[in-house]
Amino acid sequence: MSIKDMTPKEIVKHLDKYIIGQDEAKKSVAIALRNRWRRQNVRSQIREEILPNNIILIGPTGVGKTEIARRLADIDGSPFIKVEASKYTEVGYVGRDVESMVRDLTDLAVNMVKQEQQARVQDKAARLAEERALDLLLPPRGFKKSGGEAQNGETDELTQKYLRTREKLRDQLHSGQLDSRLIEIQTPNDRFPIVEIFSPMGMEELGINFQEMFSGLVPKKSKKRKVNISEALRIFQQSEADKLIDMESVIREAKNRVENSGIIFVDELDKIAGEKSKIGPDVSREGVQRDILPIVEGCNVMTKYGMIKTDHVLFIAAGAFHVSKPSDLIPELQGRFPIRVELDSLTTGDFVRILTEPENALIKQYMALLETEGVELLFTKSAITRIAEVATIVNDRMENIGARRLHTVLTTLLEDIMYEVPDRKKSQVTINAKMVDRKLSEIIEDEDLSRYIL
Repeated sequence: MSIKDMTPKEIVKHLDKYIIGQDEAKKSVAIALRNRWRRQNVRSQIREEILPNNIILIGPTGVGKTEIARRLADIDGSPFIKVEASKYTEVGYVGRDVESMVRDLTDLAVNMVKQEQQARVQDKAARLAEERALDLLLPPRGFKKSGGEAQNGETDELTQKYLRTREKLRDQLHSGQLDSRLIEIQTPNDRFPIVEIFSPMGMEELGINFQEMFSGLVPKKSKKRKVNISEALRIFQQSEADKLIDMESVIREAKNRVENSGIIFVDELDKIAGEKSKIGPDVSREGVQRDILPIVEGCNVMTKYGMIKTDHVLFIAAGAFHVSKPSDLIPELQGRFPIRVELDSLTTGDFVRILTEPENALIKQYMALLETEGVELLFTKSAITRIAEVATIVNDRMENIGARRLHTVLTTLLEDIMYEVPDRKKSQVTINAKMVDRKLSEIIEDEDLSRYIL
């Protein structure tokens, strides 16, 4: 489902399937996403003046900030990319510059639109691929059009015989009888000359499509491959689909989507906040903030598909802000993130819900894993409550890593079961509170031990 078909309440409902609590964060994100659709439907000239309200999600690790980003990507229709602020460096230094996030978003949008257009022509591409496969199995024959009646009659008979044979092969192709048969096909050779470029930035930062550049200089080569019919049909279908779509319209549509409905989720923003370095340039912190600022404000970024305007790209940033705080960001960047949402720390009750309610709940994952061994894994309510309590206790005593603590607790609890199940002939395993206490109580009591195991 695309964002234009979803109200804010429906977006929140979609996020509720995977994320427990954090209603304020979900609400803010849902409103921001819906505003994208609203702006595009404004008819007056003021539409260009309506800028997105960028958001900062603030909260400890493991409370759902990154999960919100992952699940937003499920709501298709808008190009969406998640990046880590800590992996960028200031322009002019070795590393990735911040403009590459826009280039990556554009690449993603082009692939998205290309796949959509390929899906529309798949039926026609499949028919053309089938004809190419039949041409290899039974090459077309040339028949003389001129000549006497006897020759014409003979030609007609040969033509009919050829067509009947071709239809028989087509039926065998449809039924799968020819799938394992090997044929020789010509495929394009995608290898291009290796060019060394001495540049402080990576190849992807240059914004130039070297493949297209060299395709005009170097003659296209093809290579012969022996593949089975089913593989040949897949290759032919992909090739025909590429011919049927217009790449210029794909790029035009992709650029429009990036500029008007693109979303960039910048994680770990707190890692580039903090006091200014007193020794030398701050390549990975304040320098990156200065470079991100014009992109968030709105500027033109050069990509291999042309210029991209970032004025209406929505930025959602997230960070734990344990050591630093949002006010440690440079003032100009703070002003570009007007909406700040603080996510709540998780309680024992939240852990119980996280273990049971989401579609991808941890307990459901372990049940699915053991189901492959023919074993039914069951958890009593008291066991689930006790697991949640253990996770809360360990988080309070040591570093609070939120819901990620449930992974370590469950892994430790089920370690012996996961190891022994294939050799035991049990059809059912039940986890109760006593088993949880027996397995984890010693580790919880010994703080030094729990520091390494949990």
